[in-house]
Amino acid sequence: MRLKLLMRRLTVSAPRMSVRSALPWPIRWAVLAIMAGFCAAIALWAFEFGKDIAGLDHGSKEQLQQMHLENDALKTQLETLTVQRDKAQSVANTADTVLTASKTAQEKLNEDLRQLTLENQRLKDDLGFFEQLIPATGPNTGTLAIRGLQAEGQPSGEIKWQVLVIQGVKNPVEFEGRLELVFSGLFHGKPWSGSPSSGALGIRIKQYGRVEGRYQPPDQALIKTVTVKVLDGQTVRAVQSTKIQER
Repeated sequence: MRLKLLMRRLTVSAPRMSVRSALPWPIRWAVLAIMAGFCAAIALWAFEFGKDIAGLDHGSKEQLQQMHLENDALKTQLETLTVQRDKAQSVANTADTVLTASKTAQEKLNEDLRQLTLENQRLKDDLGFFEQLIPATGPNTGTLAIRGLQAEGQPSGEIKWQVLVIQGVKNPVEFEGRLELVFSGLFHGKPWSGSPSSGALGIRIKQYGRVEGRYQPPDQALIKTVTVKVLDGQTVRAVQSTKIQER
């Protein structure tokens, strides 16, 4: 009998009985919430206590403070480097300005030197020209004469020449004639002479007149002398020769 009762209790059809608490469910939820908050507070306290024991929180604060200090030092260093950079840039700009000004001044000095060199050469030519105007003495004084003849070879191969023709009398009659130039030298080892392709030059002088020009001889020609003649029609009024000066 007892066995049947025991088997009956173990089967699905066995009668069941549940015991229910007499507390309402809101009170039960409140109790559970209080217990959960109490457990969380205990856990947080245990965590903080563990950090204090291990010294983790103290080290983190010191490390964070050290990082703030290093950050401030880096900011200060960056500001210093920025100021130094700006100063260096300013010095570089000033140096560029000074260099540009110096280069401009040097170019101007070179140009002034070139102009002075040309002016000096012109003054030398004028001096030589006016020296030829000094009255001459001798049997030919008062006649038409060539008082200055200069010829100079140039690096380009040209020959630069100038001649001064004067009438050595007071208030002379105006002379109108021709100026003929003949250049002499060697060409391929043989004697050679030539004149400008334009032929004789017309001149008209009262007291004095200066004529100048350039002559390009043939290639490989070695010019040694130049002869100038002043012609009145077919009559030679004056003649003079000079050697070619090499520059």
